[in-house]
Amino acid sequence: MPSTSEFLAVAASLAVAGGLTFASPTPEPTPAPAPIAPQGYLGERAPDTIAILPPAPKAGSPVAQADRRIFLATRALRGRPRWTLAINDVAQSPSAMLKDFGCALGVEVTPETAPKVVNVMRRAGRDIGPAVNRPKDLYNRQRPYLIDDGEICVPKSDSLAKSPDYPSGHATWGWMWGLILAEMAPDRAGPILARARAYGESRAVCGVHNASSVDAGRTNASALVAALHGEAEYRADVEAGRAELAALRAAPGAPPPTNCEAEAALIAKTPW
Repeated sequence: MPSTSEFLAVAASLAVAGGLTFASPTPEPTPAPAPIAPQGYLGERAPDTIAILPPAPKAGSPVAQADRRIFLATRALRGRPRWTLAINDVAQSPSAMLKDFGCALGVEVTPETAPKVVNVMRRAGRDIGPAVNRPKDLYNRQRPYLIDDGEICVPKSDSLAKSPDYPSGHATWGWMWGLILAEMAPDRAGPILARARAYGESRAVCGVHNASSVDAGRTNASALVAALHGEAEYRADVEAGRAELAALRAAPGAPPPTNCEAEAALIAKTPW
């Protein structure tokens, strides 16, 4: 997948529209994370997502044609608030992701205040690579802007063009965050998962993934998190993260996130 730094440079250059403010796309100093193992939770026990995902849609199929219509229709969002949210959602750093889910959680959370939450996400994230890259390499599906001409919310680089479309790595990552945070704050599961859905949809709004590849990313993440539940270390770390989030939410004077009404209006429904 294209580098986060490549995306951040573009996000930093574009103005925020509609009075919304999101996670700063400017790279920030990385706080010292909680100690984590150098590998993910699953390793070789991870499910084979090639066997789980449906094959990538073939050119000319009803799904592929629907993908093309969605890509073309969503080019009209360029310069509008939903486009700005899509630019925001390019960033995948822990600080950006925690900011993205702040409204859903009901409290402002940072890597400094939630190192145990970040620990789970960093380690679980190490299991995403094979789940995304193996089907990408197998199907080698082109990204939508290489099929139909249209603006995208990031630069049209060679590295992006060479990275296959199916499934979406960002959608996998965002849905995994949503599922795990919903475990840690189950009373906020609805808003959390709505934000995770929108995070994946931002990839189609951005024009760098087809809608069906976003759907496949959610399937990917769901399979991984289901497997994670069988790991004792994962369950223990989630419990630690749940306690950490509960303490943050109950703390007197905990800073609330801002612009939540505007964000809720943007993600209330699928943008196509």
